[in-house]
Amino acid sequence: MPHSTSQNHPHILLPMNRRDFSKLSALGFAWTCLPSYAQNVGSSQKPVGYAAIGLGRISDIFMQACAQSHTAKITALVTGHPDTKGVKYAAMYGVQKDSIYTYETFDHILDNKDVDAVYVGLPNSMHCEYTVRAAQAGKHVLCEKPMAISSAECRKMIDACRQAKVKLMIAYRVHYDPTWGQAFQMIKSGELGELESFQGGFYGQEAAGEWRLTKKFGGGGALMDLGIYPLNTIRHITGEEPTDFAAMISTREKSGRFAEVEQSMEWTMKFPSGILASCGCSYGSRGPNYLSVHGEKGYLAMDQAYVYEGLHLHGEAGDRPIEQLSTGKLPFQFVLEAEHFADCIRDNKEPESPGEEGLKDMVAIEAIYRAADAPIA
Repeated sequence: MPHSTSQNHPHILLPMNRRDFSKLSALGFAWTCLPSYAQNVGSSQKPVGYAAIGLGRISDIFMQACAQSHTAKITALVTGHPDTKGVKYAAMYGVQKDSIYTYETFDHILDNKDVDAVYVGLPNSMHCEYTVRAAQAGKHVLCEKPMAISSAECRKMIDACRQAKVKLMIAYRVHYDPTWGQAFQMIKSGELGELESFQGGFYGQEAAGEWRLTKKFGGGGALMDLGIYPLNTIRHITGEEPTDFAAMISTREKSGRFAEVEQSMEWTMKFPSGILASCGCSYGSRGPNYLSVHGEKGYLAMDQAYVYEGLHLHGEAGDRPIEQLSTGKLPFQFVLEAEHFADCIRDNKEPESPGEEGLKDMVAIEAIYRAADAPIA
């Protein structure tokens, strides 16, 4: 059974003056220095128990995050290698032997009272199955992005969780990052004036043989894994859904590495308000990951925008320069999202990035592929 090897909104407050914004900035830095990043959940309560499904690299980071949290804890493991990976991680995180499950025995998690939620860190094409099975077992679901490989699967996941009366959150970790939160707040408060356009991109390399380069497990190429970051961030900031798309795909490498999925993609979107966005992504190049937001009164740019640490926010708001470097270190974004979902479970609140958010991204992704004359379904 393959395992994930990939990486995947704070509350928008009322408009603030510059003095209040400075206080928020200081709070953002202080937040990342705390032993636990929880803001609304007391450490005296029993931690919310997570079962990690799939023990690849992304789940490894998530489990590290839970180990740093007072409000989230790894209480079960689901793996195709119970006697190797299962034993290893059980020893690391204090998981009982009878809480190590295989994919075949996963449904028995229904009887494990120490498991409140699951973390789905599997290949994209397996997200739907294990979200539905977890919901049927009465467990809340934190699922990695992309939510699934089609909008139809996304709707099935949402319906299953709704029918089971469990919560579904998609792991858009940058939504919970304090530096991103400050950027969102500045834009929302009107400091940039009316928004005009966005540029964003995420470029990198995916090695031959990785499951993300297969249609069966990845569902698509760079757009599904990397391009989804600027897409989701722009959608989140505008609060609108794009209506017009133009897109081009290019696969220049002749080695066969990209026989099943695209190597590179560039696309543009137009939103109902008239805002324009230009984005790009690649699995076969070296380049930055960034987002720039342009308004009538100023601009913001986030460099190292979608990686785990080292975010650099800069720009101008009127005549005021903006310059900030994030101090958060891996796995702090994962701690924030794990604790946010734990908070939602305890207080019966809706997550800031629910299943509907993942569905909207997938609807847009399908439209982008259609615009490139490369439908994924």
